[in-house]
Amino acid sequence: MNKLELITKLAEEQGLSRAESKNVVDLFFNHMSDALFNGDRVEIRGLCSFKVKEYDSYKGRNPKSGEMVTVKPKRLPFFKVGTELKERVDGE
Repeated sequence: MNKLELITKLAEEQGLSRAESKNVVDLFFNHMSDALFNGDRVEIRGLCSFKVKEYDSYKGRNPKSGEMVTVKPKRLPFFKVGTELKERVDGE
């Protein structure tokens, strides 16, 4: 399911216009992104959680040239699946 399909499904099931449904979905994802940007953890009980992991810089090798390069420190979102979702997908 992609974002457009989610908007369509929400509009159908909740009797919203597509514009209203799009606003709800955008609002949800924007607030979730803002929370992660601020270093907060996002948890949706039974589904998943997101947190930001911080990685230090390190020395790496360019696979094309073999040259040693310094990889800058970075912050990346980390997804962890919830127990209920795991069980539902696995068919338990």
